[in-house]
Amino acid sequence: MLAFGGLLFALSVIDGNGELARHAGEWRTPFTMAFAGGFAAMLLGTNLAAGLYRATRYPSRSAVFARAIAAAVIDTVIFYVAVRALAPNLNGPAIGTPAFLFPYTLLVASVRPLLFLAQQCGPAARRVLVLGTGPDAQDLVDTLARNPQRGLEIVGVVPTNNSGASTATTLNGHTPILPCNDLVDLVRRSRANEIVVAEREQRGGVLPLRDMLECRIHGVRITDKTAFYERVHGEFPLDSLKASWLIYGHGFEQGIGRRFAKRTTDIVASAILLLLALPVMAITAAAIAMESEGPVIYRQERVGLKGRTFQVLKFRSMRTDAEADGRARWAGAGDPRVTRVGRIIRKTRIDELPQLLNVLRGQMSIVGPRPERPAFVEQLKSDIRFYDVRHSVRPGLTGWAQVRFNYAATLEDSRRKLQFDLYYVKNHSLALDLRILFETIRVVLRGEGAR
Repeated sequence: MLAFGGLLFALSVIDGNGELARHAGEWRTPFTMAFAGGFAAMLLGTNLAAGLYRATRYPSRSAVFARAIAAAVIDTVIFYVAVRALAPNLNGPAIGTPAFLFPYTLLVASVRPLLFLAQQCGPAARRVLVLGTGPDAQDLVDTLARNPQRGLEIVGVVPTNNSGASTATTLNGHTPILPCNDLVDLVRRSRANEIVVAEREQRGGVLPLRDMLECRIHGVRITDKTAFYERVHGEFPLDSLKASWLIYGHGFEQGIGRRFAKRTTDIVASAILLLLALPVMAITAAAIAMESEGPVIYRQERVGLKGRTFQVLKFRSMRTDAEADGRARWAGAGDPRVTRVGRIIRKTRIDELPQLLNVLRGQMSIVGPRPERPAFVEQLKSDIRFYDVRHSVRPGLTGWAQVRFNYAATLEDSRRKLQFDLYYVKNHSLALDLRILFETIRVVLRGEGAR
């Protein structure tokens, strides 16, 4: 918002002679409002692509500033080109000179680090107490230790009546254990403003319900581990996820309006992207044909909506004898079956462009869980609980798991990716789809997760 305000201020300064207003007719016209709104959307997109809205704490403020300055430079260049294209008669003295470009870039780049600092140290920071010392609590504190979140601090874990006797003073060697007979007093002394319940068995007086109710009345947020993971990590922990939560939980509804909007968006977006990508697709097809014999387009059976199978289309990136024995295999890092052209198109995701045709046919969506092969699905269904839930929405070209986790090449990787897929199935919306698309740009540009 501060950056957007800076844009409006810059526009008012450079338009001192009224050139932009005369070009548009008036200052407040559909032209200027559409321009400002489009630039605001572009700011959001570049910040998302730079990873500036991710909750993971960066190692230093300099790392944040480096990302912010890169996004701000892109914003400034696009702003300058757009103004020159839309208002070619604009002759304000400042635009296009360091007197305008440098201060504006510095303004935009400074906003995000300042917000980071306020989130980590200011009143927005959350201090969390964990109820329980069992496996769920251990998993929770270990996950946060490996992936520290901005503005979030675990102040300690509190044993429950189910924890058993212990002389340990820390959990997993780094989180203090805080025994107490008065949870309300402990919350006050530790200045905690959130309690996370990490106990699987909560019956028989295990939890101090009376104290928890009093804390809730005084404004302390109380959640269970599943809801905490959903909010903070954007995933569901399979080990503590219950079938009843999936059955009765809110958020899985797919109303007719949402389905219509998503399908309409898929058709329009895939048609436009196909037209724009035709030159790249033609060059890719020629490169594949020149490198090796065999089909340019590779068809493979995948599992889609409601478990129905379909033929997914891809540019061939492996040798034609990659699975000569008929056995399905996951692709791994440095897979020798991948061709030279294949390494490039896999890294840039160009190999998946033909799947825009699958989107037009209604077999896939632009955004959704990635479709898997039937052989893998049968194996994963038998080994991983709730795996079939991901088939309640159309598979996608890109998805929440693809921008939050690396390529899945093992059973354990697939378990972790399912946790992100379940989050998408429950929370999918137009806003989340847009966020995934912008973050996909970051993943492609940085070559993350490619095999």
